[in-house]
Amino acid sequence: MAFQCQRDCYMKEFVTSVVSCHPDELKQEVNGKREKIKGFSVKLQDTILFPEGGGQPDDHGLIGDVPVLRVTRQGPEAVHFVSSPLEVGQEVQVKVDWERRFDHMQQHSGQHLITALADTMFGYKTTSWELGRQRSTIELDTPCMKPAQLQALEEAVNEKIRAHIPVAVQLLSIDDPAVEKVRSRGLPEDHAGPIRIIDIEGIDANMCCGTHVSNLSDLQVIKFLGTEKGKKNKTNLIFLAGTRVLKYVEKSYSVERSLVSLLKTGPDDHVEAVDKLQKSVKLLQKTNLSLIRDMAVLVAQNFKSDPKRGNFFSLHKKEGDNEFMNIIANELSTEETLVFLTVGEEKGPGLFLLAGPSGPVTEMGPRVLEMLQGKGAGKNGRFQGKANSLARRGEVEAFLQQYCKHHTSEEE
Repeated sequence: MAFQCQRDCYMKEFVTSVVSCHPDELKQEVNGKREKIKGFSVKLQDTILFPEGGGQPDDHGLIGDVPVLRVTRQGPEAVHFVSSPLEVGQEVQVKVDWERRFDHMQQHSGQHLITALADTMFGYKTTSWELGRQRSTIELDTPCMKPAQLQALEEAVNEKIRAHIPVAVQLLSIDDPAVEKVRSRGLPEDHAGPIRIIDIEGIDANMCCGTHVSNLSDLQVIKFLGTEKGKKNKTNLIFLAGTRVLKYVEKSYSVERSLVSLLKTGPDDHVEAVDKLQKSVKLLQKTNLSLIRDMAVLVAQNFKSDPKRGNFFSLHKKEGDNEFMNIIANELSTEETLVFLTVGEEKGPGLFLLAGPSGPVTEMGPRVLEMLQGKGAGKNGRFQGKANSLARRGEVEAFLQQYCKHHTSEEE
């Protein structure tokens, strides 16, 4: 069957009745993790909420005042997953999330138009497509697409939009001879009912279950963001249609204004300004690293020249890296001196190095690791790694000093 959403893609509200409702679970990704949500699967007499299919995501909306979290297709029926139960037989009003629906209509009809013209102009067949949350991608059966071809295709696509070409929906029986003349990648195994044809007048006729605009003028505009290398000698064409283009321009303009304020230059000079900044930063980083390494040598030499130095040396620097700590350790005689070095935020994450006689370092390394909530390993008199928190650095230092005093008294 064809759902009401397929018969009239512009219908925003619809009254129907509940056919069935039973407890169910929905697997959904929440903060990057797959979680099971308990709810109810509901079937309606008919629906204006499109079930996922044909490369198009499902609609969102309401049944009464109950949010619909997912719509899937099971053969000729649509299944709505909701959080609260609905009474079988009751009459309900269904509302579609129109902003999401119209966005999907624009992207999907835009894909049909691009696919048809890419084939007509260059012979590039579409092998798959994806309607993404922010941008959509068409996989073309060609290893590459030249910039001039991309520009020509974009111009042709937008010319058709300006021509106000109608888009019609036809429902044909599966044995209708006209079915063989339309473009298709095949029907799903559980297909039931008539064949639905999306006909862009004079441009393309294609089997499709999705929701579409009724005139290309509703697409407003299409913008190509470029191409990427696809799989197996394919090319991925990335595009935006309709409202997404307007949002993209608004976001880009907002970024541009921020850069004008930060860089103190006009938009045309932004690339040059950022390039100069990057070169300056690299030079400063190189100079800073050289100074830090020189400082490491001076720190070690200062300790060695102190006649009152003991057998324990500890230092923390906010700026530094593993090389800074290793230079100090290399300059000191760690066969006789226990060295504890850290770099990073005083009470935040950082790096640490424990160096000294092999036995004590092996013995105390795991304890230091535990106190710093870190990860690391050691061998040959050195134990180093990352610290999740340097908040207990003072405790570690006191622990190591106590060990050195105890070890020294035993030797005496």
